[in-house]
Amino acid sequence: MTLTHLTAAMFSTPGMQQVFSSHNTVQRMLDFEAALSRAEAKEGIIPAHVVAAISACCDATKIDMTALIQDAGQAGNIAIPLVKQLTAQVAKLDQESARYVHWGATSQDVIDTGMVLQMREAIDCIVTDLAVFADVLAGLSKRHRNTVMIGRTWMQHALPITFGMKVAGWLDTVLRHQQRLSELQPRLLVLQFGGAAGTLASLGNQGLTVASAVAHELDLALPALPWHTQRDRMTEAATVLGLITGTLGKIARDIALQCQTEVAELAEPVAPGRGGSSTMPHKRNPVGCAATLAAAVRVPALVSTMLSAMVQEQERALGGWQAEWDTLPEIASLCGAALAQMSHVVSGLHVDEKQMRANIDITRGLVMAESVSLALALHIGREASHKLIEHACALAMEKKQTLLQVLCDDDRVTQHLSSVALEKLLDPLTYTGEAVAFVDRVLNAHLHRKLKS
Repeated sequence: MTLTHLTAAMFSTPGMQQVFSSHNTVQRMLDFEAALSRAEAKEGIIPAHVVAAISACCDATKIDMTALIQDAGQAGNIAIPLVKQLTAQVAKLDQESARYVHWGATSQDVIDTGMVLQMREAIDCIVTDLAVFADVLAGLSKRHRNTVMIGRTWMQHALPITFGMKVAGWLDTVLRHQQRLSELQPRLLVLQFGGAAGTLASLGNQGLTVASAVAHELDLALPALPWHTQRDRMTEAATVLGLITGTLGKIARDIALQCQTEVAELAEPVAPGRGGSSTMPHKRNPVGCAATLAAAVRVPALVSTMLSAMVQEQERALGGWQAEWDTLPEIASLCGAALAQMSHVVSGLHVDEKQMRANIDITRGLVMAESVSLALALHIGREASHKLIEHACALAMEKKQTLLQVLCDDDRVTQHLSSVALEKLLDPLTYTGEAVAFVDRVLNAHLHRKLKS
């Protein structure tokens, strides 16, 4: 057993493991071969009676996987030995039918179309899981639309926000990813069928007719022409999945930072055997965030591989195409795993509202300095007000007093702002701006998308 198998529960999902299993990879390639035979028989390219034997043998359970793997290393791709095995299987049923296996196609047609069929399954999984995740985020954002917490910039306390607004920011990005997936699918889910050099010359003047029939058989769109060395479709898929994984990493990073002992605003859900330490009984590690962040670290380099592989030679590639075979499935698997991990974390996320409020007060009111500065500026001007409040903040830190205490002792302030006014200005609940409105806008966008779908 390899390390990949040992870590599959962290970096893949049962659904993705099934989609990209050896069995399914071979089966989707055989689906192309079966569809090809049906389409060519329909158009009179091959005898109609050979389809039954070919279709009957397009079954991955009939393939010797060990031999296939070994022979692929010598052949340079998996399609060559697969077609050889398929032909041999058909010959056992009917020698004549075996003559028409893989008629007019090339190895890349089989491999690319098989991958498109797998990516259709993978994208379907992502689309379904992302919709569920969006619902979870919407629920969390709605529950905490008014929960005040400190906003942080450059890892430092900035101004009050609401936790609901933070979650709405995550959700807003997910909504864009849902749109990207919707736009991606029509471009990605197309047939690859061009024959040796992309001209379908072996089919005479019936190439397009057969190609259209194969596309119909597989429920794929027919592209304007074969795309053997035009890899934007596959690379766009990789990039969109990379964007999704990056967003999930961002969410994981935010949550992990708020799970720190010194912050303690959030905690991952508790489950037996989850998040413990092998030596420290007190630990409650954010393991879901860790797995998601690991995926987010790995995926950019894999997307880079797909981008690099786009520079392919002339009509058929030497190396770039081959680099895609393991790369794209790994990207999809890591994206699916990160999505599953974050869905679990967010679904059971523990939110400590009291600790969020307490953390705002760590600076003794300094984070509300802007509020006072703007109010005072109406009386003495922006520059003078900024300088005065900046001095008050420094004094509060030096004396370890609250900003309210320092300001109430300063006649230059109190002659314009009463202690009651200062208390109100220093209340974080009064200074979250449009946070709640922003939450509602995102929730409405999410609801609108659900109604459209």
